[in-house]
Amino acid sequence: MNTKGIRKFKKVLVANRGEIAIRIFRALNELGIGTVAVFSKEDKYAMFRTKADEAYLLNPDKGPVDAYLDIDTIIRIAKAHQVDAIHPGYGFLSENPYFAEACEKSGIVFIGPTAGMMRAMGDKISSKKMAMEAEVPTIPGIDKAVENYEEVEKAADFIGYPVMLKASNGGGGRGMRIVNSADELEKAYREAREESRKAFGDEQIFIEKYLRSPKHIEVQILADNHGNVVHLYDRDCSVQRRHQKVVEYAPAFTVPDEVREEIFSSSIRLVKHVGYRNAGTLEFLVDDQNHPYFIEMNPRIQVEHTVSEMVTGIDIVQSQIMIAEGYALDSGEIGIPSQDAVHLNGYSIQTRITTEDPANNFLPDTGRINVYRSGSGNGLRLDGGNAYTGAEVLPYYDSLLVKVISYDRTFKGAIRKSLRALKEMRIRGVKTNIQFLINVLNHETFQEGKCYTTFIEETPELYELRKVQDRATKILEFIGDKIVNPQNGEKPYLDAHRPPVFDQKKTIYGARDEFLKLGAEAFTQKILREDRLYVTDTTMRDAQQSLFATRMRTRDIIDAAPAANAFLANAFSAEAWGGATYDTAYRFLKESPWRRLSTLRQLMPNTLIQMLIRASNAVGYSNYPDNVVKEFIQVSAGRGIDVFRIFDSLNWMENMKMPVEEALKTGKIVEGAICYTGDISDPNETKYTLDYYMKKAKEIEAMGCHILTIKDMAGLLKPYAAKTLITELKKELNIPVNLHTHDTTGSGVSTVLMAAEAGVDIADMAIESMSSLTSQPSMNTIVATLKGTERDTGLDLTELHELSEYYARVREVYKPFESGMCTPNAEIYKYEIPGGQYSNLLAQVKDMGEKDRFDDIKRLYKEANDLLGNIVKVTPTSKVVGDLAIFMFKNNLDKDNILTAGKDLSYPESVVEYFKGMIGQPDGGFPEEFQKIVLKGVEPISVRPGTLLESVDIKQIEAYLKGKFDLSSFTPLEIRQKAVSYALYPKVYEDYCNHLEAYNDVSQLQSHVYFYGLRPREETVVNIGQGKTLIIKYISKTAANDEGKCTLTFEVNGAVREIVVEDKNEIVHVNQKPKADKSDPKQIGSSIPGTVCQIFVKKGDKVDVNTPLLVVEAMKIETTIVSKTAGVVDEIFVTEGEKVNSEDLLVTFKL
Repeated sequence: MNTKGIRKFKKVLVANRGEIAIRIFRALNELGIGTVAVFSKEDKYAMFRTKADEAYLLNPDKGPVDAYLDIDTIIRIAKAHQVDAIHPGYGFLSENPYFAEACEKSGIVFIGPTAGMMRAMGDKISSKKMAMEAEVPTIPGIDKAVENYEEVEKAADFIGYPVMLKASNGGGGRGMRIVNSADELEKAYREAREESRKAFGDEQIFIEKYLRSPKHIEVQILADNHGNVVHLYDRDCSVQRRHQKVVEYAPAFTVPDEVREEIFSSSIRLVKHVGYRNAGTLEFLVDDQNHPYFIEMNPRIQVEHTVSEMVTGIDIVQSQIMIAEGYALDSGEIGIPSQDAVHLNGYSIQTRITTEDPANNFLPDTGRINVYRSGSGNGLRLDGGNAYTGAEVLPYYDSLLVKVISYDRTFKGAIRKSLRALKEMRIRGVKTNIQFLINVLNHETFQEGKCYTTFIEETPELYELRKVQDRATKILEFIGDKIVNPQNGEKPYLDAHRPPVFDQKKTIYGARDEFLKLGAEAFTQKILREDRLYVTDTTMRDAQQSLFATRMRTRDIIDAAPAANAFLANAFSAEAWGGATYDTAYRFLKESPWRRLSTLRQLMPNTLIQMLIRASNAVGYSNYPDNVVKEFIQVSAGRGIDVFRIFDSLNWMENMKMPVEEALKTGKIVEGAICYTGDISDPNETKYTLDYYMKKAKEIEAMGCHILTIKDMAGLLKPYAAKTLITELKKELNIPVNLHTHDTTGSGVSTVLMAAEAGVDIADMAIESMSSLTSQPSMNTIVATLKGTERDTGLDLTELHELSEYYARVREVYKPFESGMCTPNAEIYKYEIPGGQYSNLLAQVKDMGEKDRFDDIKRLYKEANDLLGNIVKVTPTSKVVGDLAIFMFKNNLDKDNILTAGKDLSYPESVVEYFKGMIGQPDGGFPEEFQKIVLKGVEPISVRPGTLLESVDIKQIEAYLKGKFDLSSFTPLEIRQKAVSYALYPKVYEDYCNHLEAYNDVSQLQSHVYFYGLRPREETVVNIGQGKTLIIKYISKTAANDEGKCTLTFEVNGAVREIVVEDKNEIVHVNQKPKADKSDPKQIGSSIPGTVCQIFVKKGDKVDVNTPLLVVEAMKIETTIVSKTAGVVDEIFVTEGEKVNSEDLLVTFKL
């Protein structure tokens, strides 16, 4: 081997960072050459620093970019550590001739062209002159840099619009602007010049004709010091965004071969004309007529050099190094004796994964990478170094994380490999462009190789991005919050979760099978003729609502469903949906009630599934437009409801007619319910007498209901009163009679048995471990008592015990939500608090920190009921009574002083709505004096509210939800039910959707994890999709830092993951809000502590007395704050979403 003129390198410094630095280190390592890295102070933790044999800090006084542009410091480090050569990579100093000169003066080889060659070809203006000399076609334009705006203006007029402004020393799209008209020119010139100055150190701009929609083709060349030049074929770099390349591939197979050959020969001719050496890239634009135009040369390695390497098998970086050592291309070391030795094989695609957010105008994201999992395998190469778990993505540098390069013998095969790699990628903690790249690769235009430079800008569907689910991180953050900020006390030690056992081979024929065979009317009339007592099992809905505020999660309910379906074959129904379950599923459990219903329908095919509808309130707390209620009933029937139990909270028959009619249209069973209150056995009772109930019952039968239900929400129906009432109803009615009661007083079992003796057809009961007290009477006890009698239920006590054992185990999880009632309470006869509300009310009182004052709340509940007119108390009227009781408690009011001390106060929204007539009309009318105080001049209505409410546009809601949330994976029926949910509970439903996006589907968590989190070293399994499972183990937690945040460590499928959670106990929120002066009518304060959810006025608005100002919400109670005086709004002291305390100053006025 001829070694004359060869300078073997022992040590090479790479004057760059990140991915390209590592790429060069690897090439040097393979050649047996020592490596030296330099790094800025900001890059002290960067991976590339550790990949070199030696690494030295650049000038710490320099900024993050300036440090890498500091020629003197780089040269000083190179000389101090006996460096033979410097490789500049791309960017930074790679095209700076002064750097090449500084290396040469210091006796250090610059791996690249000489300074003179850089000046000749690195500058767009001089390279264009050289091209013209070499008879290489160029784009029409001005062959020198323009000096000022006047020159730019003249040149643009001469060339003709559109024109392209380019930084003379530019690259990567920086300092480049397209100008379509004279109006845009001045701004574009100013921006391009400033960008060029910042990026490249000079302000030289040149101007040329802009070609619309051309292809961008590059030719990779290698030239040695001996006059040998070869090309490594071409690359198609047309997929660009704002002139920055996004995806590149080789070869440029859709350009006609004769045009490609012209480009190759032009490239070789120009390189030889200049006498260029080392690696370089010549860039061409090919217009829509396939005319090629040389635009510039990049005298350096390019980001996309990888695809040329893949299709030729030539290591371009190693070739650069050996050329710089003095080897000829035809040497054995480089091994390229001629152009014929360069062979083109297959296809290669490079995609650049960056931390840019395509959904936010490609804004670069920064932060810590929590998870990094790359794609790999056959036909894939990854060039990276900035991306790894724990890496900090800094805001100072290029957003590139990793380059994914695929290779295959066909272009379509290379696309498939690229897609596989991108889909395998998991990068969490920062946003990336992965989904955007997938969209590009999947697009027909790309797959046909027909992309052009403005393809991205002109293809908006590329921006239709599927949101990254990042389910593991979201689930961890939810669990972490439960650990750091416990809300339910210390986590109990629980028995293993085990579903009830049943004979899965046994043939089941249940009530639903008979109903489907006979139809609603024939089936219910058959019940009327039978002796046995039919049972409705309330365990899945009203029992758990009454015992622990409807907190039982779907997961625990559906685990019981298959066994319940088998064991309840001889029962009437399972009440499993509607009522408060709908609200609390979204609000507190963060799960879909519709999914609960559809799952139960699937698991209980032989059982009638029953729901509770609050007439025109549907499952809400106020009246809704008729079309919303109708839509809700239709969708519910379609999703699996068999029995609709419909009641009105005031027993106002006018409110029941529309929902009953709509439910009858579905062909399902319709129960009309009368809410029981008072005491028919009390001779002093004058309002709620036996005649009252008989009259209501006949009205319900006349509506066409299949069944009449006596709905005793508070457990007020005494045993002998039940016997009297049922006896009379059975005499008068020709439809089955059902009894629903609560065991709050301890007499529930006796009441049901007396009703059974009187001939009641169906009775509501709960499985033993979920019965009694605020719940329904014990099913097990009643079944055992009636066994062998003519009223024998046909249910098996052993099977019921199996269900009871299951629920007893499950119930332990829900201890924090228990009502606290340990024994029966005959005070209920006095206070008349419904069982379900008793536990809800206690939960509210606990939240207020006033648990010890619950007796006072109960007393005020009775007084509130009297103030409202001694009304039927069942949701939502019971909520009105409860809201008023809490309001009276908060404001030191009672029945004796409320008409005076409460005269000027703003009352809870539910109380206002009640007195306006928006719930309905109570028997006996409204107490007028108190009504006037509450309404403050607002006129009440006397008709059914639904007739006054404007129909809701369900399709418009669907469109709104589609625009706000990703609903692409849902069916039209599912989208319709989401729209119905929004129509019923707009804010609650949106909060649920936001929670779903923030934390993923937490309904998949085990209940003990959902409520309490995990203990150290405790493990849980979460199913996040079909066949996709996370095994999560909690390891440890740090103390809160100065910002009040803790770092929690988990293992997810064996890999360590860290998340950061705010410790709400460590953050002290000081409330410095001024208090309102109650004696000053110009000051309005909050009557309750809560959150400001709406503000209706702004500073300067004129208001009258009782003008609504804002709404404060607390514990589901919305209170509208109104003005006490006429005037002008002077100042608003709060914003929407802000928390306030009682008497905090909200608004002031000028009179």
